[in-house]
Amino acid sequence: MKAVVLAAGQGTRMRPLSESVPKPMLPVADRPLVAHTVDAAITAGADEIVLVIGYEGETVRDYFGSEYRGTPVSYAVQDEQTGTADAVNAARAHLDGPFAVLNGDNLYDQAAIDRLFEACPAVCAIEVDEPSNYGVLSTDESGGDYVTGIVEKPAEPPTNLANAGAYAFPAEAREWLEVPASERGEHEITDVVARVIEAYEMTPVTLERWLDVGRPWELLEANEWKLADLDRRIDGDVSEDATLEGDVVVEDGATVEPGVVIEGPALIREGADVGPNAYVRGATLVGPDAEVGHAVEIKNSVVSRGTSVSHLSYVGDSVLGRDVNLGAGTNVANLRHDDADIKFTVKGERVTTGRRKFGVVAGDGAKTGINTSLTPGLKLESGVTTRPGETVERDR
Repeated sequence: MKAVVLAAGQGTRMRPLSESVPKPMLPVADRPLVAHTVDAAITAGADEIVLVIGYEGETVRDYFGSEYRGTPVSYAVQDEQTGTADAVNAARAHLDGPFAVLNGDNLYDQAAIDRLFEACPAVCAIEVDEPSNYGVLSTDESGGDYVTGIVEKPAEPPTNLANAGAYAFPAEAREWLEVPASERGEHEITDVVARVIEAYEMTPVTLERWLDVGRPWELLEANEWKLADLDRRIDGDVSEDATLEGDVVVEDGATVEPGVVIEGPALIREGADVGPNAYVRGATLVGPDAEVGHAVEIKNSVVSRGTSVSHLSYVGDSVLGRDVNLGAGTNVANLRHDDADIKFTVKGERVTTGRRKFGVVAGDGAKTGINTSLTPGLKLESGVTTRPGETVERDR
């Protein structure tokens, strides 16, 4: 079975992190987000991966090439993002049998994807507490063995099974991909699902765990998930005076200086330099060629490629893009005095992150002056700078 993996979008809700990197290529543990989806498909038995690309598509091509993990990879281009059915239809020429469709910005538990491939035709669902906020599957009354429909945000949900957007389609579905635009102007994959339900018994596959990574704090959550799966491995240069506790990975080419304390799960990638006397803890990714200076503390954060956190700084529950430079003494606040959930600006609107602790999101190339203070839920756009000693309370 071929697997169509959708990776064409920019991810506007992920800005500023997605301004120069497509959302599916943002870092999650030791690989891009979309690579976790591709890995899941290959492990489930996909014999070819078809990646649907668009925004900054060459970034995706450069990473996967024509073969990945011994599996052929081909590409289809979606020039305009006009719905999931349109994205899959862009890959139509590559399809000649049953095929799976997976979102490149979602994380799935492997066992469910294995069952999805085996049960074709099938659709993945996740049990939720408030199904009226989702597309909801209805199932047969005799035992819930097959899907009878999908209804979008119903006032009276027929089940608590939310559509998780992963499908295994029969070969015939290739001819059903050209669907009319919906009321919101998109070509919906659920119209294709409806045709499959009419013609076949479609199996619901319940996910134990699933994450739609659409906003910066969800990228943080994705890293928390995947870093928790690490097995301790020390391949880099670690000082005898450093302390590494728990599941810590130091890749070949990384350096951990004297006096450093790292409490796993943590991943120090190739070319990164940590310390001396730094403290890294709580599901932290230190990306390739990143630098963590003297007496810096980093907690539960993503530090992307080439970023520098200078000495005597604190970064907590934050996502730093590529080539960010935090000046010495920069401090990130990640907790409100009233203990309320932190809010963050998404597409011009302040929305709750659902997180009690959340710090800063800094776009590529952002820089802070020495002794800068950054308040919780702050966004620094790509290339923004702050003045020495400044307290930044509003998005820049």
